[in-house]
Amino acid sequence: MAAAESARGAHGGGVTPIVERNIAALVERRRQDYDATSAHDKIADVVTGFAGSLKFVYLHLVIYGAWIVINLGWVPGVTRFDPTFVVLAMVASVEAIFISTFVLVSQNRMAAQSERRAELDLQISLLSEHEITRLIELVTEMGQRMGVEAADRRELQELAAEVQPEAVLDRLKASESGRAGG
Repeated sequence: MAAAESARGAHGGGVTPIVERNIAALVERRRQDYDATSAHDKIADVVTGFAGSLKFVYLHLVIYGAWIVINLGWVPGVTRFDPTFVVLAMVASVEAIFISTFVLVSQNRMAAQSERRAELDLQISLLSEHEITRLIELVTEMGQRMGVEAADRRELQELAAEVQPEAVLDRLKASESGRAGG
């Protein structure tokens, strides 16, 4: 344990070399993904990022606030250019259409990225489950040969059984159907 603690302490305040390697790989992958992103998607991300900021809110407070104040006739000497606010409604509507489209483009791209990450998580989880099952089998057999009573527990036999992802998905689907119909 002391060796593990000294290894952690020697590498960036508790971060081991394997964690550093994984972080570097993720950062590099994000950079590659960004470099592969089309100019259109990058523009959509910039617009979406700005539209989701407080700068955007403040800018609209100023512009629309001035528009309303001027067209209510509250600014002496300034001609009302949209006294019925029809132009304001049209501008706001067109702006909303474009902003929502940019947001949808960005969300679709982020959803695709999320799907790829979920697939990776699933593959790693399945691999981990397989490895752990093999380790349980090995340790159980070792325990049985050494005469360890705990090695004969039914729970270990259940944990050593191969998990069939398709069967789990079918069981989840059946469970959800039962809740929806009940």
